Amino acid sequence: MPGIWIPRDANMEAAVPIVSMRGMRLPSPNRGEDLQLRVTAPVAGDNLPIVLFSHGFGSSMDGYAPLADYWAAHGFVVIQPTYLDARRLGLAPDDERLPENWRLRVQDAKHVLDNLDLVDKTVPGLGGRMNRARVAAAGHSFGGQTTSMLLGARMKNGGADEDMSDARVKAGVLLASGGKGGGDLSDIGQAMTPYLNSGFEHMITPALIVAGDADFSPLTKRGPDWFYDPYHLSPGHKALLTVFGGEHMLGGISGYEVTETTDESPERVALIQKVTLAYLRQQLLGDSAAWSAISTTPANASDPAGELVTKSE
Repeated sequence: MPGIWIPRDANMEAAVPIVSMRGMRLPSPNRGEDLQLRVTAPVAGDNLPIVLFSHGFGSSMDGYAPLADYWAAHGFVVIQPTYLDARRLGLAPDDERLPENWRLRVQDAKHVLDNLDLVDKTVPGLGGRMNRARVAAAGHSFGGQTTSMLLGARMKNGGADEDMSDARVKAGVLLASGGKGGGDLSDIGQAMTPYLNSGFEHMITPALIVAGDADFSPLTKRGPDWFYDPYHLSPGHKALLTVFGGEHMLGGISGYEVTETTDESPERVALIQKVTLAYLRQQLLGDSAAWSAISTTPANASDPAGELVTKSE
């Protein structure tokens, strides 16, 4: 049937075939139920770097295929845990674990890193092919907040200032990850996420922050600049990709043709795929040429889809 033309998806031109295993279980006796994972990897190659990906609130290990597939096809092992807030787990709204969900997510992420031996043994064809010294963490929305804490950000609610960072994580990618909480939260934000009060002054691990300039969140009194906070308020080497016209789903990174995407744009997704891949290659593989090349692309395009800036202080 004739319809609107859509550009060819980058994952239809995969660099190498990939294999994905879903439903792997990590025993988690103190969690209430085992932690389920999806692991996606290229069928060939050794010494593969690892990306630990944290989904947004309500999603699961089955989301974000446009990113997971792309990174895997370009030489990364992508591990996606399913956190307790996943809709498909069906936790009751009054479940006693949910108020501490932000903390449990970080603990789950570390539990994955603690059990890479089991991942290595369980996923068919993966044995001995991961490089555990090359680990990055990435996440979208609430998953970005989870990732930020692995990088050194701290939750400051109730006077807490606990360091939950993990030295095994060498770099991060924060996608539409929220900014400061407290007084910057809206009434809705205060009601839904009263615990959200991130501080970024200790987030020293290198990170790429990706934010849409049309992402107006009901959780904050501020505008899209709220999502720039992890870049502006953290020290050290950081990069910020501002996606022009991007709303919270950044063109459709959460899945293929998903109904939750309000700003569907294959061009935006392709930009994010390329920039995140170049960043991961630079940070984990030392591929400075790829990052240098991609850094000039948005500025030199006749109709740029975004803007990329960096800082080192």
